[in-house]
Amino acid sequence: MSFNRKNRSIHRWASFIISLPLLVIIITGILLLVRKEFSFIQPPSAQGVGTVPALSFTQILTVAKSVDAAQIESWDDINRLDVRPAKGITKIRSNNKIEIQIDNQTGEILHVAKRNSELIESLHDGTFFEKNANIWLMLPVSFATLVISVTGLVLFFFPYLKRRRNRRHHT
Repeated sequence: MSFNRKNRSIHRWASFIISLPLLVIIITGILLLVRKEFSFIQPPSAQGVGTVPALSFTQILTVAKSVDAAQIESWDDINRLDVRPAKGITKIRSNNKIEIQIDNQTGEILHVAKRNSELIESLHDGTFFEKNANIWLMLPVSFATLVISVTGLVLFFFPYLKRRRNRRHHT
């Protein structure tokens, strides 16, 4: 089998194998790039009164418990806290994907909404399907994309190099 034919075969099959995972990565990547533009993906950040956090963790938990939609009873129900001193807020993300934004000084609830960007992130890195899918699925897809890029470049430039070589031989 000639080099060119083998290269085309590798390129074709690798492209076919990675097409679906690559489409998921591309589409979710686009959504993540524009997530702050669409509130259904990521709630917009509110603005608090000051820039110095004044609430204790106990106060933050008490405020979080008061939001029924978040279903927070203890720290076990909280996925993470995101303190933004410059904006004067703390974002509390519950395990059920509800985000509560509170003022760092007053403890007032500024915004409550579902945060869908984490779902998109888990689809993007493969962990939605399985915890280690980023290693056994997305890493091979990345290598296959590299192979497709290299074989694609070879397929693109090979005819030009061949014509150039033929011209040198005939002159």
